[in-house]
Amino acid sequence: MEYKIIIRIARQELTVNFRNKWTVLFAAVFGALVVSISYFGIMAEGFSGMQNFTRTSASILNLVLYIVPLVSLVMGTLSFTGDKGSTELLFSQPVSRAEVLLGKLCGLFLSVSLSMLGGFAVAGILISSINGEEGLIQYGFFVLLSLMLALVFLSIAVVVAVVNRRKSKAFGISLFLWFFFVLFYDLLALGGSALFKGQDANLFLFLSLFGNPVDMVRVATLISLENVSIFGAAGAALLRFLGGPTSSILLLTISLLMWIVVPVKISQQLLSRQDI
Repeated sequence: MEYKIIIRIARQELTVNFRNKWTVLFAAVFGALVVSISYFGIMAEGFSGMQNFTRTSASILNLVLYIVPLVSLVMGTLSFTGDKGSTELLFSQPVSRAEVLLGKLCGLFLSVSLSMLGGFAVAGILISSINGEEGLIQYGFFVLLSLMLALVFLSIAVVVAVVNRRKSKAFGISLFLWFFFVLFYDLLALGGSALFKGQDANLFLFLSLFGNPVDMVRVATLISLENVSIFGAAGAALLRFLGGPTSSILLLTISLLMWIVVPVKISQQLLSRQDI
C-alpha cells in the first residue's frame, strides 16, 4: 500500500469537498451554533454571557450528538455513491482499491474535521479571553471525541455505500441508521433492561453501551466533565463495573477506535470482491 497515493487521493477529496456548498454551509452553521450556545447557554437560568469551557462542553454535547452523525453519514454516502464515471475512472488508475477507499475516507474526515474545528476554535478563543483557561483540557478531550464520532459514522457510511451502489437506497439506509443510533437505540436498551432484574439489568446496560458510539461519546464526555449525576444508567453501570472514571474513559475510547477500524476493514473486504 502506497501512502503517497493515499495522501494524494485524500488531498483531491478534500479539495472537492471544500468546493461543495454543503460543506461550507455545514462549517458556517456549526460554527455559529457552537458560538451561540456558548454565549446563550445559561439564559434559562437568568444569565447571559460567555460560559466557561466545562459548561460550554456540556451545553453543545447534544448538538454534536445529533448533527455530527447525520452530516458524516450524508457526506460519506454522497462521496462513495457519487458520479459513476469519475468513480470508475479513479478505480481504473494503477492504484489498489484499499488505497482509494482510505484516501477518500481520509479526505472526507479532514473536510468534516476542519469544518468542526473552526467552530470549536472560535468558541475556545472567546471563552479563554473572557473566562480564562479553566476546563480547557476537558474541552479539548470533548473536541477529540467529537472528531472520533465523525470518523465512526464516516466509516459506517462507507460500508453502506459499498453494499448499496444505488444512491437513493444508500441514503435511505444512512438516514435509518442515524435514526436508530441517535433516537431509537436508547429506548431499545432501556426496554431490554426491563426484561432483567438486579445485577443482570446492570450488566445488560453495561454491554448495550458499546453497541452505540453516540452513547459512548455522551458517557465519556460527561464522565470527563465530572457530571456524574446526569450521564444515565449505562454510565453508572460502567463506573461500577470498572471502578473509576479513568478506566471507563479509556475503555470507551478504545471501543470507539474499534468502531472505526472494523467498518473500514469490512468495507475493504467487500470492495475487493466487487466488479466495478
